[in-house]
Amino acid sequence: MPRHRLLAGLAAAAVVVLAVGMQSGSAPQTVTAAAKVGVALPPLVGSELAIVPAPGATDVAPVGVVSVTATAGTLTEVRMTNEAGRPVAGRLSADRRTWQPTEPLGYGRDYAIRATGRGTNATTTTRESTFTTVTPSDEVGVALTTTVGAALADGGTYGVGTVVVARFDAPVTDRVAAQSRMRVTTSPPVEGAWTWIDERKAHWRPREYYPAGTEVTVDAAIYGVDLGNGRYGGDDERVSFRIGRSHVSIADDRTKQVSVYVDGRLVRTMPTSMGRGGTETVGGRTIAFWTQPGVYTVMEKQNPVLMDSSTYGLPVNSSSGYKISVPHAVRISPDGIYLHEREATVWAQGSTNVSAGCLNLSAENAEWFYEFAQPGDVVEVRNTGGKPLEQWQNGDWSVPWDVWLRGGAGRA
Repeated sequence: MPRHRLLAGLAAAAVVVLAVGMQSGSAPQTVTAAAKVGVALPPLVGSELAIVPAPGATDVAPVGVVSVTATAGTLTEVRMTNEAGRPVAGRLSADRRTWQPTEPLGYGRDYAIRATGRGTNATTTTRESTFTTVTPSDEVGVALTTTVGAALADGGTYGVGTVVVARFDAPVTDRVAAQSRMRVTTSPPVEGAWTWIDERKAHWRPREYYPAGTEVTVDAAIYGVDLGNGRYGGDDERVSFRIGRSHVSIADDRTKQVSVYVDGRLVRTMPTSMGRGGTETVGGRTIAFWTQPGVYTVMEKQNPVLMDSSTYGLPVNSSSGYKISVPHAVRISPDGIYLHEREATVWAQGSTNVSAGCLNLSAENAEWFYEFAQPGDVVEVRNTGGKPLEQWQNGDWSVPWDVWLRGGAGRA
């Protein structure tokens, strides 16, 4: 309301009070009405605007910082541009009190903001600010993969033991900052957590195997995040996938059988011959021939695969060495443990361990398992000799949950 209208209204009210006050019995009602009119009138103020960052700011993070706020009045226009004059998209709140950009800013860029607001007294105010975003010493990318390093396929289907791996292409010093922007959501909800393997790699898994049919989405929104030592996050990454039917295979050395379960129901039993045990020292390195006990997951499938003992330090020409092409091979560890076809050991399958560590199967069983297996399926090896499976050997599920949690950065 214009100020002259307000004064006129107050004068009229005063006249009413004076005139009616001369009449018997009517003054109290009239005074009360006039008082209410006076209290209801709001003060008239100009607009006040605040822009973050302050004019001349440098090394500004490109996400989550910039805002314009009307601390009094409302915003009527906000325009933000880069040094080339290109507008930056933004969103004005429903009450027209705040504005924020809706797109990430670039690294090492100059930006200008011009904001206009209007106060309740109908006056306008304009504020301007220019600033520069940070120039990282390095932009760190992240890939979302399986434990073998293959990219998780958007819309793909994986096993109930699937472990999500976030692989950074440079060391991450501030793991808390990185992990705070890494999110895994599931439907139905499952309890899960990240653990850091080293400065470049973090793994996520549920506390228990996923329920069959779980929908999983992984977001690594690291762009603009200060990862330490002058490094900032590169492009965001996101992937969604589905957990298929529950495939759990149990290889028990007491029975020398691999029992395959689908959704908890036994569907096949396969005789096997596993690692014969013992060790051999080559060049000062001790090589063990056990199939280590623990919980593995399917990493990949190859048909055929070239198996070469020299890749883990055992010369091909040694008494235990080999270099052979093997059909229908399902890999479950990075150091070369497979379930695979081996017709030469059918005589021992189900009774005697004779392999260098792999789980030998007949041609029929190996082909069936090859077609059956999917990445992330669970393979549990029980009652064998040798050291327990370690995490680096694709043994994420062999890590106790409390130990897993201790490897996280702030439990984000």
